[in-house]
Amino acid sequence: MAQLALGLASLGRPAYINLGREDALPRVRDVDSMRAQCHRVLDTAYELGIRWVDAARSYGLSEDFLSSWLPGHDDVAVSSKWGYAYTADWRPDAEVHEVKEHSLARFTRQWQETSALLPRVDLYQVHSLTADSPLFEDARLRDAMAGIGVPLGFSTSGPGQADTIRKALDLGVFQSVQSTWNLLETSAGDALQEAHDAGLRVIVKEGLANGRLVVDPPPAVAAQAEALGVGPDAVALAAVARQPWADVVLSGAASPEQLRSNVEALRVEVDLPELSEPAERYWKTRSGLAWN
Repeated sequence: MAQLALGLASLGRPAYINLGREDALPRVRDVDSMRAQCHRVLDTAYELGIRWVDAARSYGLSEDFLSSWLPGHDDVAVSSKWGYAYTADWRPDAEVHEVKEHSLARFTRQWQETSALLPRVDLYQVHSLTADSPLFEDARLRDAMAGIGVPLGFSTSGPGQADTIRKALDLGVFQSVQSTWNLLETSAGDALQEAHDAGLRVIVKEGLANGRLVVDPPPAVAAQAEALGVGPDAVALAAVARQPWADVVLSGAASPEQLRSNVEALRVEVDLPELSEPAERYWKTRSGLAWN
C-alpha cells in the first residue's frame, strides 16, 4: 500500500480550489492564523506517522510555514515545486492566483528562494509539466536543474497527463512523477504504471478530486463509506492507495480533523465500480471550480 503524505496547497494561502475546506480553516485567514493552522495540521500528521510533506513556490507561504515547523522533525522528507509564481498577494478574491513559466530564469530564482527557506529539499519538481512545455527543448534549463544535486521530479495536470508522463520519461532526468488520479479521473493510470516500472516514484495528488468526492460523492462511494463506518474521503483515498503503481498519496487536508479522516483510508478495503469521467469533461469541470 502507498504511504500517505501531506500536501500544503490548502494551508499556505487563504484560497485554493478545494471544495469543503471553508469550515476547516480559521474564520480569519491572515498570515498568522494560517501559519498556526498549518502547524496544527503538520503536528497532527507527525503524530499519525506521516513523514512526507509536499509544498510549492506557488502555495503562498507554504515553504515559509514549513521551514518554521521543521526544526525537531529531522525524519520528515520534504518536496517542493517550481514553475508557478504566487500572484494573489494574499487576496482570496484575486482574479489570478498563480502564473506558470517554465524558464531558466524562473527556475534559478525559485530554487534560490526554496533553498533559502528550507534547510533541506529531498525532491524538487517541475510544477504542472505539460507536453508543450519549453522545458523539453531547453537543454540549459535541464542542465541547471541537474546541477542542484537534488532528486528531480515533475507534476502533471490536464487531460494530456499520460502523454506528458511518457514524454518526460524519455528525457531520463526525473526520479519522480506527481499526477492527478482519482475515482473520477483515471486516464493517467497506464502511464503511471509505466513510470513505476521504469523506477520512478509515483506520487498521486488530488485523490479527492478537489473535494468533489467528499461534498458530492457518487452513490457507490457514499454506500461504501456508510458500510465501513468511514467518510467518503477515506473510501476515495483507499482506492488510490491500493493502485499497484502508487507509492505516495497526498492528503490535501486543511484541518487536523480532515487529516484524521483521510488516514482512515489506510485501514479499509474498498470495492467500487468504474466511476471515471472522460478526461476532457473532468478537467473542464475542475477549471470551473471557484477559489475559496
